Amino acid sequence: MNERVGISDAILDPVILDWQNIELPRTWADEINFKTRTNVGRLFRSLFKKGNGRAEIPDSFPDGILGKQSLPKYLQQEFHGIPNGNYSNNITRGYISAFDASMLGKMKPVRRDIATWLNGCKRVLDLGCAGGQMAAALKDEDITDVWGLDPSPYLLKHAAKAYPEVKFVQGLAEELKFSDKRFDGITASFLFHEMPPKYIDLALDECRRVLDEGGLLAICEPSSIQFKSGWWKMFKGFGFTGLYFKWLAGHVYEPFVPAWHKQDIEQLLQRHGFEVLINRRGMPEHTVLARKCISKL
Repeated sequence: MNERVGISDAILDPVILDWQNIELPRTWADEINFKTRTNVGRLFRSLFKKGNGRAEIPDSFPDGILGKQSLPKYLQQEFHGIPNGNYSNNITRGYISAFDASMLGKMKPVRRDIATWLNGCKRVLDLGCAGGQMAAALKDEDITDVWGLDPSPYLLKHAAKAYPEVKFVQGLAEELKFSDKRFDGITASFLFHEMPPKYIDLALDECRRVLDEGGLLAICEPSSIQFKSGWWKMFKGFGFTGLYFKWLAGHVYEPFVPAWHKQDIEQLLQRHGFEVLINRRGMPEHTVLARKCISKL
């Protein structure tokens, strides 16, 4: 069953699919069997090769789901060396829980902080929602109208099962299907560093378009500290935790991170019509809160 929800008779939102009851195609990563050694070799090649491979995206999906022809090439890769990237039923389930574990639990308080920043909002969109944890933190702040958007239907299916009170839709940050000024808040967690710069510009333009005047944009990305600091400096500043995140930064292949860290975040956001309110570079996360500047008539 599909649902179309509007905030008024004149404004219609994207279709919300019944994610929990949609059967998504199985991919080779779902067929891994250690007893028969089926696809085990492919698994280890994905885990231990240098760089990201290409994900094998099924040729067809149920109605209403974006397929291979609609996805930009940067999304069709095995992010972080994950077997078949964000396109499998089983591996994506493990990735959702493994992400917080790999971040040593540091993301949970960060999500709470970001949700607190937006607790005066009523209509919030979480871009790149993945398993839905950020969207759930927003709901915990009693924000009534929370949406999560991600290009992977596999991640969305898990998110919808875990957090049925959130409205999850498939889509692209650089091509939002929402009406102008639809939201008064947007969050984007660990999203922009995985996008080529030209798509970041498009996504920020879309954020400005769908945000109401004075709306808030909260961003959380990997800090440049663990990428650019030396081993001794990381140990002096953060102890063994610093050494771990220094290792993680070098171990996980992130092709667009260098370009992201070259950006002056405040100038980038100002160029797209935002005023930066908070710019907090921590370790391992860098959080920013910005407000859409009011248009001059």
